[in-house]
Amino acid sequence: MIPLTDSPDLSFLDHPGLLPAFVEENRPRATGAGLDPHEYTRVTGALRSAREWPEAFRAAGRRHRDAAERAAAEGRPVSAGESYRTAARWFHCAGLLPHPDRAAAARDATEADGAMRAALARLDPAAERVEGGSFAGWLRRPAGTGRRPLVIVVPGMDSGKEEFHAVTEALLARGAAVLALDGPGQGVLAATSAPEPDYHRVVGRVIDAVAVREGVDADRIGVVGLSLGGYYAAVTAAREPRIRATAVVSGPYRLDWDALVPFVTATLTQRCGSADAARAFVGRVDLTGPAEDLTGPLLVVEGGEDRIPGVTNAEALARRVPGAELLLVPHGNHLLGNALADWLPATADWLTARLARATAG
Repeated sequence: MIPLTDSPDLSFLDHPGLLPAFVEENRPRATGAGLDPHEYTRVTGALRSAREWPEAFRAAGRRHRDAAERAAAEGRPVSAGESYRTAARWFHCAGLLPHPDRAAAARDATEADGAMRAALARLDPAAERVEGGSFAGWLRRPAGTGRRPLVIVVPGMDSGKEEFHAVTEALLARGAAVLALDGPGQGVLAATSAPEPDYHRVVGRVIDAVAVREGVDADRIGVVGLSLGGYYAAVTAAREPRIRATAVVSGPYRLDWDALVPFVTATLTQRCGSADAARAFVGRVDLTGPAEDLTGPLLVVEGGEDRIPGVTNAEALARRVPGAELLLVPHGNHLLGNALADWLPATADWLTARLARATAG
């Protein structure tokens, strides 16, 4: 567990207007991650305080895990796999709120990881665990043989590899292998590591680990990053020459600590270990320099309703990088969970088409 030298001020969790706003703000994200919208309404409708969020989502995860275990015991492997996958999503979403009980948050991430492992064992037995000291993820390949292009899916500030199932499935359906990743400060690694602004070093180690795997074409590797993961993806594209195409979804161009909302600063303080470390990390999140080195195919996906105080959106990156393409969805919010059909098929098509044309440099 990362020791906190100064715990963040979480008094904003008790503001009377926070709970309804947090529920509605996260509804598209949660349903975009695969939670049933009706169950989401039932679970959040019973909350009396934002502080109850983690336990309520944890309980939903346990219910689905129990259903998975019953299905497995009765010889129904597909139902078991689907219920384990749903449990993983609920356990992951239990950690969306910065909470004083960091040990419980770490257990939630471990539960999500374990449930996803159990799900893939039944739904995609060929999936391979890929992990090192600074990353952990799942490598999945589409049906068939041959060397496939690879897309690395990079999560954001409070996200993890269990969240973006729809992105993974869209890429698999278009013939790409996919590695959904937890890096430093993310998912199952959040309790033992801090966020890493030089994320290209992490991706470099990931590529080293997967390049020799069967069915992966190491000359055709792309990356898609979501939210803060969009910054990580852009930095990786600028610094890691093996990346052939990059998609940035709801990513930041720059962060301003003094303008960020308490939810963001508290989350980063917990994940970085102190407010000073979080402030230093935020100061590194600036694509002004890396933009000069971005020369490969780049797609920036933005929601017109994505406006977060203290965040300069990556739309600025699309304007700065020659040849970059911008997909703007006017009604899309942060992560565009309310508009999946308006960006995900096109983004998956864009990535796989660019990688199909890529050659070794």
